[in-house]
Amino acid sequence: MSTSPSKSAAPASGTHGNTPGFNRSLGALSTLTLGVGAMVGFGWVTLVGDWITSAGSLGAAGAFLIGGLMMAIVALVYSELVAAMPKAGGEHNYIMRALGPRWSFIGSWAITGGYATVVAFEAVALPRAIGYVVDLEHIHLWTINESEVYLIWALVGSIMAIVITIINILGVKIAGGFQMFVVLFLFAIGALQLIGAFTGGSPANLEPMFVDGQIGFFAVLVVVPFMFVGFDVIPQTAEEVNLPPRKVGRISFISVTIAAVWYILIVLTVSLALDDAALAESNLPAADAMGALFGNQFFANLMVAAGIAGILTSWNSLQMGASRLIYSLAQTGMLPRWLGVLHPRTRTPVNALLVLGGIATIAPFFGSKALGWIVDAGSPMIVIAYLIVSISFVILRRREPNMERPLRIGGSGNFGIVIGVASALITAFLTALYLPFMPAQLGIEPWVVFGLWWLAGLIFFVGIPGGVKPGPDAEEELIRIVEAKRRKQ
Repeated sequence: MSTSPSKSAAPASGTHGNTPGFNRSLGALSTLTLGVGAMVGFGWVTLVGDWITSAGSLGAAGAFLIGGLMMAIVALVYSELVAAMPKAGGEHNYIMRALGPRWSFIGSWAITGGYATVVAFEAVALPRAIGYVVDLEHIHLWTINESEVYLIWALVGSIMAIVITIINILGVKIAGGFQMFVVLFLFAIGALQLIGAFTGGSPANLEPMFVDGQIGFFAVLVVVPFMFVGFDVIPQTAEEVNLPPRKVGRISFISVTIAAVWYILIVLTVSLALDDAALAESNLPAADAMGALFGNQFFANLMVAAGIAGILTSWNSLQMGASRLIYSLAQTGMLPRWLGVLHPRTRTPVNALLVLGGIATIAPFFGSKALGWIVDAGSPMIVIAYLIVSISFVILRRREPNMERPLRIGGSGNFGIVIGVASALITAFLTALYLPFMPAQLGIEPWVVFGLWWLAGLIFFVGIPGGVKPGPDAEEELIRIVEAKRRKQ
C-alpha cells in the first residue's frame, strides 16, 4: 500500500444534504476493535471441532490461512475506498459513485440483509452460550421447527438486544468504548489458551493433520466468508472516526489480518488440547479445550465467557454498521425518510437502531433452527455486496484515475487494478459456492428467506429515480431529485 498527499487530520463530520452529521468520537483502538470484534463472534466456539474433524488440524488451519488471504485482498479494496470516501454507509457511497443509485441500492440492501441476519443470530447465540454454564430451559413456550423455545432462555437474548440497542443509541463513543473493553477481554483469554497449549497441549493430538484432502479443505473454506463478516463495519462508521482517512483504510485491512491469526490459533490450540474422541463428544470444543489444558472446569467456563464476549462484540459492531447503512439509504430517498433521523443529542441513527433492536428482541422466540435458515440466507448476500464493491473499485480506478486517494493500494501504477480484479474473482467464486450442487449449497428454506428479502427490496427499488448518472455528484443529484418530489407531494 502507498499513500498520496492528504491532510493529516480527519475531515469535518460529513452530512447528507442539509442534515447535520455524526459526532467524530472513535479513535484508532476503538475503530480497530469494531472491525475485529465484528468478525470474531461466537461461531469459533461451537464450530472449531467440525473444522478440525472435516479437514484435520493443519488442513483446517490452512483453510483459514488461504481464506484469510482471500479476504485480505477484498479488505485491501475496501481500505482504499474508505480512505477516499470516508462517509457513513460504506458500500452505498462506493457503488453510487461507480455504478449509480440502483446498483448502490442492490449492494447496500444485500449487506444490510447480511448484517441483520447476524444480529438476529447473536440474540440466539447468547442464551445458547450462557446455557453451557447455567440452565436456562425453564417455562416451555412452544416448539418451532423442532426447536424448543423456553421463556427464560428467550428473555436472556431479548433483554441483551434491548441493552445493545440502548448502548448504540447513547452514542458511538460509549458503544466504541464498550467494544474496546470486551475485545481486549476476549483476546486476554485467547492468550491464556495459547499459553495453555504450549504448556499442556499434546502434539500427538494434531493427528490426523489432514482429512479428506481437497474435500475436507473446501468444507472449511466455504465457512470463511461468514467468519470474516464485519471488517466492513469500519467503512460504515467512517464519518464517526477521528483519524486521517488513510489511517482508517489501514485499520480496515489490519483488522482482517488479526481475525485470521485468531482463527488459525484457535484451530491449533484446540487441536493440541483434544483428540478425535474428545472433539466428537464436545458441544463447545473451544471451552472444553481450555478446561482440558488447565485441568479445571473454571477455565472452560472462562472460555465460554470469551465466547459471550465475542457475541457481544459482533452484535454491537454489526448493529452499528447496519444502522449507518439504513441511515444512508434513507437520506438518499431509497428507504423511508424516518429511518434517516439522527438523535438530536447523541447524533446516532436512532430509528434505524430501534428497528434492528426490535428484530433482535423477537428473534429468540423463533428458536435456533429457523434462525439458522435466516443466517444461511444472509451469507450469499454479504459476498454479493463484496463482489459489487470490487467491481466498483476497478471501474473507479479506470474512470477516475485522478480521484483523490489518500491510501492507494498497489502503488502508483496499475497493480491496484490487478488487486481489484482479484477481489472481484474471489468474491464471484465465493458467491458461486452457495449455488445448487456446489460445496456450500443452500437448502430450500434459506433460498425462500433470500427471495423474500429481495422481494421486499424490490418495493423500494422501483421507487428510485432514474436518470442519475454515476460519478462524484451522483448522491447530491439523487437527493436533489428526491427532495423536489417530496416538495410536490
